[in-house]
Amino acid sequence: MRVVVDPGRGVVVTVPVPHRRGWGRPEPRIEEFLREREPWLRRHLDRQAAERAVLAMRGGLRDGATIRYRGELHRLRIEAAPPGARRSSVTRIGAADDDELFVTVARHDRRPLRAVLEAWLRLRAREAIERAIGRHAAALEVTAAAVTVRDQRTRWGSASRRGRLAFSWRLVLAPPEALDTVVVHELAHLRVFGHGPAFWAVVASRRPDHATWRRWLRDHAVELHGALDEPAPGAVEHSA
Repeated sequence: MRVVVDPGRGVVVTVPVPHRRGWGRPEPRIEEFLREREPWLRRHLDRQAAERAVLAMRGGLRDGATIRYRGELHRLRIEAAPPGARRSSVTRIGAADDDELFVTVARHDRRPLRAVLEAWLRLRAREAIERAIGRHAAALEVTAAAVTVRDQRTRWGSASRRGRLAFSWRLVLAPPEALDTVVVHELAHLRVFGHGPAFWAVVASRRPDHATWRRWLRDHAVELHGALDEPAPGAVEHSA
């Protein structure tokens, strides 16, 4: 049995299938399971509520709001594109006072602003992830068979035994060190599956500070998954 505190769905309990012996009526077990973990649940629910409040104060997706990119808050600037423009575009502008993400919205582009920003961020994420793989794969003596960037529901990254790696595009919202840590983590799985001492030794050989950045991702999961007002994972969990 497992309980997950999901930013989008709230408290989710997973139990064995009903035909498993003793699980035909799981309600009493679930209630006891949740009672035992009530302080843990309340702590995480309160933290996520506070994070959502901070996120709401940043203004959502409107001109003048703020959004995190590569770990830094950027001012969102939105203007109409010149007449005749067919596609909306995004440009990052570094400024003395505030860094900005400047979005020009084309009248004929049917994509909502969220989709325009996500498409731009996905491209930046792939570029950053591929650069990180280039920095670490040779040193770890591994080769990725394929790399995909998507909106993973439960993990920042994953690796298959066939060498296929997948990463969340939302990593580009985090500091580069956090993205780098996830890339090293998944590359390390191409040498050692599981999370035993040998695995963590491989990770530490490239990112001695990996615990710091893994903690950063846990602490900012609600923020990163809600950056474009989309419900998504970033869950914390407790098992028995």
